[in-house]
Amino acid sequence: MSYKVAIVGATGNVGREMLDILAERRFPVSEVVPLASSRSIGMEVSFGDKTLKCKHLDTYDFSDTDICLMSAGGSVSKDWSPRIGAQGCVVIDNSSAWRYDADVPLIVPEVNADAVAGFRKRNIIANPNCSTAQLVVALKPLHDKAKITRVVVSTYQSVSGAGKEAMDELFAQTRSVFVSDPVEAKKFPKRIAFNLIPQIDVFMEDGFTKEEWKMVAETKKILDPKIKLVATCVRVPVFISHSEAVNIEFENPITADEARDILREAPGVLVIDKHEPGGYITPHEAAGEDATYISRIREDATVENGLVLWCVSDNLRKGAALNAVQIAEVLMNRKLLTPKKAAA
Repeated sequence: MSYKVAIVGATGNVGREMLDILAERRFPVSEVVPLASSRSIGMEVSFGDKTLKCKHLDTYDFSDTDICLMSAGGSVSKDWSPRIGAQGCVVIDNSSAWRYDADVPLIVPEVNADAVAGFRKRNIIANPNCSTAQLVVALKPLHDKAKITRVVVSTYQSVSGAGKEAMDELFAQTRSVFVSDPVEAKKFPKRIAFNLIPQIDVFMEDGFTKEEWKMVAETKKILDPKIKLVATCVRVPVFISHSEAVNIEFENPITADEARDILREAPGVLVIDKHEPGGYITPHEAAGEDATYISRIREDATVENGLVLWCVSDNLRKGAALNAVQIAEVLMNRKLLTPKKAAA
């Protein structure tokens, strides 16, 4: 069986990554259709050894399309996803538009693949926030072993999480610093080159940012509503890959050695944890990789049952494009979706 797949937002960072990952993982496609806004019609994108031209989302007929990978922002998804779903095409959405809808599964395949079963209510499946995706992949096997009660996470998030304009701004500002030109901040509220910005997304009434709120709400929906979580999300001058320092409290005892052994066997996880200089993973090394890397696993002596760890993952892949393709693979492998051409 092969599926007709449309990609909305095919010219963006995540859209291009989706095309690459579909090809890399040899997802069985009968046809791939890149879709974009009017300003990108005719723009060429790569899919394996093929070059595809973008078509206009506004005029595209989804009635013979099986899967739509949506990566065009929340407002576009709010408008289009229900319409696409109504035509019998399953939308796997990368925006925040549907994550908190009770009728829309929020899925990380290594963590809660069974929850995908409810997708037919709207024909929409949500991808979590990039910082949440890697976090729950790391937490799930430890939660199964010792039951997590509380998590304190500090994120170090790359600029690619804010899109191509953000990556361009880091590049331009870095160059300006070196040649002593004025440094302009457009995408970010302050200079990002050689700096840190303790704000991602807008501020809420309680002083937390929406990015921090997302991590709380999404972890509860994906993993366990009883887990207490608090986050501080920071933008750092790194192009690709998010990093997280994670403090975890458990109901039951668990040692660092036990956690290390559990995580080594966990799906989607690679443990690189040597107690020596360089015996850990950095964002640069995780870029372009599929795994969620775990390093610096150690016991927290300040609480009764506590661990601390370092978690790094490519936010464009596991945090977005890879996770979306993995969801499509779940639909295929569990025979939850029959290609329309096969059904006809």
